[in-house]
Amino acid sequence: MMVLSPMARRRLDRFKQNRRGWWSLWLFLLVFALALGAELVANDKPLLLKAGGQYYFPAFKRYTEQQLGGVLPFQPDYRSDYVRQLVKGQGGWMLFPPIAFSADTPNYDLGRPAPSPPTAQNWLGTDNQARDVLARVLYGTRVSVLFALALTLISSLIGIAAGALQGYYGGWVDLFGQRLLEVWSGLPVLYLLIILSGFVEPNFWWLLGIMALFNWLALVDVVRAEFLRGRNLEYVKAARALGLPTRRVIVRHILPNAMTATLSYLPFILTGAISTLTALDFLGFGMPAGSASLGELVAQGKENLQAPWLGLTAFFTLALLLTLLVFIGEALRDAFDPRR
Repeated sequence: MMVLSPMARRRLDRFKQNRRGWWSLWLFLLVFALALGAELVANDKPLLLKAGGQYYFPAFKRYTEQQLGGVLPFQPDYRSDYVRQLVKGQGGWMLFPPIAFSADTPNYDLGRPAPSPPTAQNWLGTDNQARDVLARVLYGTRVSVLFALALTLISSLIGIAAGALQGYYGGWVDLFGQRLLEVWSGLPVLYLLIILSGFVEPNFWWLLGIMALFNWLALVDVVRAEFLRGRNLEYVKAARALGLPTRRVIVRHILPNAMTATLSYLPFILTGAISTLTALDFLGFGMPAGSASLGELVAQGKENLQAPWLGLTAFFTLALLLTLLVFIGEALRDAFDPRR
């Protein structure tokens, strides 16, 4: 069992006192858990299948039609009438998730042109390719949040390291670092992405690498200011006088105080990363074509004004995610505020 220090307990109590931020944290974790387990909520393959007295798990393992008693050596379409009758003829059954569609599964039984409005089968309707909107929202939310978390982690490591070195050493190191930051922050990130997209096909890792080259600038000034102040404190001078290595002085004596201000910035960096990926997908420079993303859903809402459920779904999904993260950030800021 982890034992918290008195200071950590006070901060946790202050965070809990902010009821809006506390409940926002739990709601965000619930949304993220649903997105992580999207295959268990929205899938065109059954979670459990029984045929011929045997149990199968098509959502987690690939089976052929022959293994289910059929003829073809290919993966079957579990939603087709043929497969349903094949399983039923062996005294079996299939257990589908609540949404019997994956992110790229078209609904061929709409009975009307796509995009179609919400129905009992498609709770939020379908997009212009007859794909279930709710399933794409779940898969797109997972991509957006994982991208934002990875980008925030990488950017935080680089930004904290750069700010710590500038603030601790000062002098020419700080001067050179500040001039480098001014030049680097002036580069047009969007134009670079547009130019590079003409040479390589954008994907998750490519976008993450490019964005990490520029997103780390947000934390440098905060960490630098804390290190400029912390290096002149008495206990830091005493540690250096005792001959402690520079790395140990930075990590054990100054960095914990600098992390207080840094942690309150992280939810806001998350919101910026989600917004950036959504904007890139909306402009067509983000994830590969056909990928489930919130930006692609926004673009579909713009192109299909006669289908308002597309734009409204994208708006409320983004509004919910960003609002929850902002509320969490405000609660963290209050919890780590030294004046309180």
